[in-house]
Amino acid sequence: MALIKQVQKRDGSIVKFDQSKITNAIFKATEAAKSPDMKLSQKVSDRVVKRLEDLYANKIPTVEEIQDIVVEELLKENKKIARLYINYRRERAEIREKKKVLFGVYDDLKLDLNATKVLASRYLQKDISGKIIETPKMMFKRVAKHISEADSIYGEDKRKSEKIFYEMMCNLEFLPNSPTLMNAGTRIGQLSACFVLPIDDSLESIFTTLKNAAIIHQSGGGTGFSFSRIRPKGDLVRSTMSIASGPVSFMRIYDAMTETIKQGGRRRGANMGVLRCDHPDIIEFINSKREGGLRNFNISIAATDKFMKAVEKDDEYELINPRTGEVVKTISALEIFNLAAERAWENGDPGLIFIDRINKTHPLRKIGEIESCNPCGEQPLLPYESCNLGSINLTKFVLSDGSDFDWDRLEIAIQNAIHFLDNVIDVNSIPVKEIEQTTKANRKIGLGVMGFADALIMLGIRYDSREALMIAEKLMKFIRQISYNTSQELAGKRGSYQNFKFSIYPSRVSKLRNATLNTIAPTGSLSIIAGVSSGIEPLFAVAYYRQVLENVRLIEVNKLFHSISIERGFYSRSLMEKISHGFSIQKISEIPKDVRELFVTAYDIDPIWHLRMQAAFQKYVDNAVSKTVNLPYEAKVEDVQEIYRNAYELGVKGITVYRYGSRADQVIYLGKPKTEKEEPKGKITVSSEFSGCSSGICQL
Repeated sequence: MALIKQVQKRDGSIVKFDQSKITNAIFKATEAAKSPDMKLSQKVSDRVVKRLEDLYANKIPTVEEIQDIVVEELLKENKKIARLYINYRRERAEIREKKKVLFGVYDDLKLDLNATKVLASRYLQKDISGKIIETPKMMFKRVAKHISEADSIYGEDKRKSEKIFYEMMCNLEFLPNSPTLMNAGTRIGQLSACFVLPIDDSLESIFTTLKNAAIIHQSGGGTGFSFSRIRPKGDLVRSTMSIASGPVSFMRIYDAMTETIKQGGRRRGANMGVLRCDHPDIIEFINSKREGGLRNFNISIAATDKFMKAVEKDDEYELINPRTGEVVKTISALEIFNLAAERAWENGDPGLIFIDRINKTHPLRKIGEIESCNPCGEQPLLPYESCNLGSINLTKFVLSDGSDFDWDRLEIAIQNAIHFLDNVIDVNSIPVKEIEQTTKANRKIGLGVMGFADALIMLGIRYDSREALMIAEKLMKFIRQISYNTSQELAGKRGSYQNFKFSIYPSRVSKLRNATLNTIAPTGSLSIIAGVSSGIEPLFAVAYYRQVLENVRLIEVNKLFHSISIERGFYSRSLMEKISHGFSIQKISEIPKDVRELFVTAYDIDPIWHLRMQAAFQKYVDNAVSKTVNLPYEAKVEDVQEIYRNAYELGVKGITVYRYGSRADQVIYLGKPKTEKEEPKGKITVSSEFSGCSSGICQL
């Protein structure tokens, strides 16, 4: 029976003693010595524990006291490894000090500098002077406590839920969307990330929605709008006998509002602007970002099945005045399609959302039509509807031998995450009454994943492979099934959502707690906190420089690549520098071929594989999938056209492309940002504010 049961951490807290942490720290030192030796690590670890039991029987040792004994025992065994352990210990101390000096954060979770920077700038609570008064663990404690309060409403044990929620966040197994991390347990209390607001053809509606959008942005949410109901430019306004300015003019007003609000906010406002393909102002809409402006908008064409079929047949289709319902013009569908592809090639916008497909698969299509989605396109919503999202970190569920996922542990995590997200709806303080009513009537949530590319690497599977697609389908099918089982169980205890009787489900199941359950979000900031790849995206690069402060750039190497390079004996600082100068490692001969093939990046992958992966996940996602098809600088407009066609054929709900270097203000780039006429060169640099939506604006 172990005599040492607890240990005192540097912040004074008492935690359970875990010998494996000692063993792993020693093993890292043997790896650094290029002679990984688990047997030696375990032997030294056992000696350390024996000494602790002799010295601290019935006492609680501190972390520093344990590390001192590790050094002493390592010096007896291997002086080289002991020196490396001492260096590692010193480096960790320096990192802790840097975090305090640079960001004012005491990091009690041993996160990397980038995660600490993001937490400091957006998530951790501050006092009136701006001083950070919260640690990462305190943040998760605040969130867990607030979200578990919902259990009291249903006579359930909130203390049990609080412990479960806290542990899964501290272990970085699951993270909710940013507004929940920022606002849970605070005065603001708004916890949803995604909103869609209606805009009708009147000044009253346009400016009421503008006000509501400003309130939502102030609380950390992102908004989607369809401008399709607004009469076209040049149409008659009978009340004043004047001429209408059209939807794009009002989009610019919304853009100016967002710019103003974000100047005082913790994160930038974000909008999705949608216009139907059959609106008379569709050409102006497609060109709206060409001359600058609309910096706070992603834009997408609501492409109908009729339009896409006309594109395929090179037919004309009708443009319809939304005020009168009359046909004002017929135009070539292919002309509009090609123009959209050309502008997307130039700057990433517009994307396409396949609006008929979205509505055909919407479980509440009987009560309303979906016209728009959130800024990154993964969450189609009814007017006055919101949704809260969360993501499971897949890297935490790969078995240690890399043979498979731990499906039993993953099942428990999904159950706890669905419980968490359902609770969010009950404790959420939504600032607009109409949104609160619709949200609670439908109870939509969106559980997704992050770290998928890293998980594939841990499994030894190349991203652009049939095996990866099979894993994607198997994984998402499992998540979907457990999500629905859990929602049914919650409904048995708490009741179905109010509008369940109008859904497509009553003939299949007798009860369901949530109208939708799964969404694949980009997880930009969340994946930085968790230290994993974004959403289901492939790796952007293997090594790059990340801008953590205005004059501070740190080289960052993918953690899995770093470990493999040490284990296989080809690690060097000069090699990491070399890797950081390009997107691909495929031609770097110093790296073994099998490693190069495993660490494919977004620009190594043919566009069709991006689409196949998106489609594999979409097959089992009831909302939608955020996925960007990354294209090299040299890509042609014809490549974008082909991607748009393939996206429709493969059954996804929307598509976004981004050609590297086509925007001067992109957040990931080689060296300093370039204009669209300059081919980027230099080192890859990534801002700590990277959102994970490489086509433009995104929130989580």
